[in-house]
Amino acid sequence: MIRIKRRSIARRRRTKTRSFASKFREAHARLTRAITQQQIRALFSAHRDRDKQKIDFRRLWITRINALIREKGVFHNYSKFINDLYKGQLLLNRKILAQIAISNRNCLYMIANEIIKKVGFESTVII
Repeated sequence: MIRIKRRSIARRRRTKTRSFASKFREAHARLTRAITQQQIRALFSAHRDRDKQKIDFRRLWITRINALIREKGVFHNYSKFINDLYKGQLLLNRKILAQIAISNRNCLYMIANEIIKKVGFESTVII
């Protein structure tokens, strides 16, 4: 059987992985085995951090909403505010509420007063 030489095929594969590793340092950018290990690690970290980013943003939105709610005494706390939102069937997600809290605070106060009208619990405090 004739021996197949893989020179061009292997070079094409290695240059493809080296283009991925152009931002790496030292041996991680030069040695093929180190490049492949770093590539696997980088792709794994990117996948993990995309999920972590969603968690971090949700935590940020909750913090912003809670800070504004407690600032003016609209509600006692965040959890009662969200609970009353769902009971009042005002379906706004946390991202939208956080954007409203930053850009237009009076609008958030109007939403809170609307909840108080619809739900009317003693747990709420009117401004």
